[in-house]
Amino acid sequence: MKRSLIFLASLIILFSCKNDKNSDTASRDDRILSDSSGNINQLTVVITNDLWEGAVGEAIRTNFASPVDGLPQEEPLYSLSQIPPQTFNGFVQNTRIFLKVEENNQKGMQVMTDEFSRPQTGIVIMGATEQEMVEVINENSDSIIKVIRKTELKEKQRRIGKSLVKDKTLSKKFNLSLKFPSAYRFAKEEKSFVWIRKEIPKGSMEILVYEVPISQIENDSSVIGNIIKMRDSIGEAEVPGRLDNSYLITEKAYAPYLYETKIDGHFAYETRGTWEVENDFMAGPFVNYAVKDTANNRFLILEGFVFLPSRAKRDNIFELDAILQSARLE
Repeated sequence: MKRSLIFLASLIILFSCKNDKNSDTASRDDRILSDSSGNINQLTVVITNDLWEGAVGEAIRTNFASPVDGLPQEEPLYSLSQIPPQTFNGFVQNTRIFLKVEENNQKGMQVMTDEFSRPQTGIVIMGATEQEMVEVINENSDSIIKVIRKTELKEKQRRIGKSLVKDKTLSKKFNLSLKFPSAYRFAKEEKSFVWIRKEIPKGSMEILVYEVPISQIENDSSVIGNIIKMRDSIGEAEVPGRLDNSYLITEKAYAPYLYETKIDGHFAYETRGTWEVENDFMAGPFVNYAVKDTANNRFLILEGFVFLPSRAKRDNIFELDAILQSARLE
C-alpha cells in the first residue's frame, strides 16, 4: 500500500512538471493585463540619466524626435518622455509604446508585445557599450518606427471606431467604405466628388474623395508632377477659399514628398506636403493617397488636410491618416 502511494505521488509530480513546461507559453497569453495608456505618439524612453544625456540619448532624439515630413512647422515624430529604469514599474509599465535601453553583452534589438498591458509594443535596445547601443538604434530606426506607427494607427482607429458615421454615400459613389467619426459631416456632395469636414477650435479638418483615370497620373510625365497638377485642378474646381477667385492648390515653394504604399492591398502613391490658397493667406499640411484600382481603370483619391493656424498639427494629420488608411474598396 505504501509503495502504491509513493508511485502515485511520483506520477502526479512528473505530470505536473511536464504540464508546467507546456503551459508556460500558454499562460503568458492567458494573463489578465491592464489596458495600456498614453497619448497617441507619446513614446516612453526607459534609460538611465547618464545614457540619456550622452550619445545614446542623442541617437534616440535624432531618430525618433526628428521632424515629421510634410508639416509647415517642425514637429517631432514622437513626443519623448524619459524615465530611469528603476521607476519603470507599477502603472508606469502600462504605457502603450516604450523604448528601453539595456546594457547587455548581447548586442541587438527585441520587440515585446503586450508584456505589461494590452495593447502594448515595447522595443528593447541592447549593447555592451554606448557605441554598440548607438549602432543598434541607427541601424534599426526605420523598422522600429514602422512597428510603433502600426501600433499607434491601430489604437487611433480603435478610438475612432467608438462613434462612426453610418455612411452609404461613399459606397454608392465610389464603391468605397471609409470609417470616420460622427464629428465629421458631409460639406459637399457631387457626382464624382465628396468633401467631408470636421470643425475644430480655431480651424478645421477636411477629407476629399474623388477619382481620376489611371492615365492622368501614370503617363510619360513625372508622377509627382501629375499629382500636383491633379490636386490643383480639383482645388480650383471644387475647393474655393474665403475670397473671390481663391481656391486650394499645392504650395508652390516646396515640392511634396512622394512614397509608394498600399491601401486595402492596392498599390497607392502617398503624397505629403503643404497646401495653400491661391489669392489668400491660408496654408497647412495635407496627406494624399492615390489608390490604383486597375479593375476600374481609375485612381481613387483619398486626401486629408488641416487648417489650424499657428498651432501644432501632427496629431490632426495622424487622425486623418488613420481614417484614410481604413479605406476598403468594395
